[in-house]
Amino acid sequence: MAGWQRALPTVDVSPLEVWSRVTRLAQHLQRQRTAIFAQHELETWSFDVLSALRRSDPPHELSPSQLLAQTLVTSGTMTNRLRHLEDRGLISRRPDPVDARSVRVRLTPEGLRRVDAALVDLVTREDTLLVGLSASQRTQLAELLKVVVAPFDS
Repeated sequence: MAGWQRALPTVDVSPLEVWSRVTRLAQHLQRQRTAIFAQHELETWSFDVLSALRRSDPPHELSPSQLLAQTLVTSGTMTNRLRHLEDRGLISRRPDPVDARSVRVRLTPEGLRRVDAALVDLVTREDTLLVGLSASQRTQLAELLKVVVAPFDS
């Protein structure tokens, strides 16, 4: 920051104090998450899909369009992801009983076991990264980040 302030004294570089740290933190978190998911033979994308199914009510089943809405990928990407997950025995697909043109995607027992184990390891690891913050600081940070992220999510 001091270097930028010396180089461009008329420019307010204070946003860099926030965004540079957020970027660095995101890179560290992505590496941590990738390593944890790999221990469970998952990737970030597979964890995202399995997590969306896991958060749904039993029998942990959603339509592909519901999965698209939660994972923010294209339909072609989702089709490929579902094929890979089905080939690995982590999900199953069956015809939708209400709409014969559609399918339902269901978490298999192996998919359930794997996503649950990965989540436990993920939360345990990410909790240690917040050890320097009190409970109220964690809440405050989460609320501030929610405000910053909201325009991107709308």
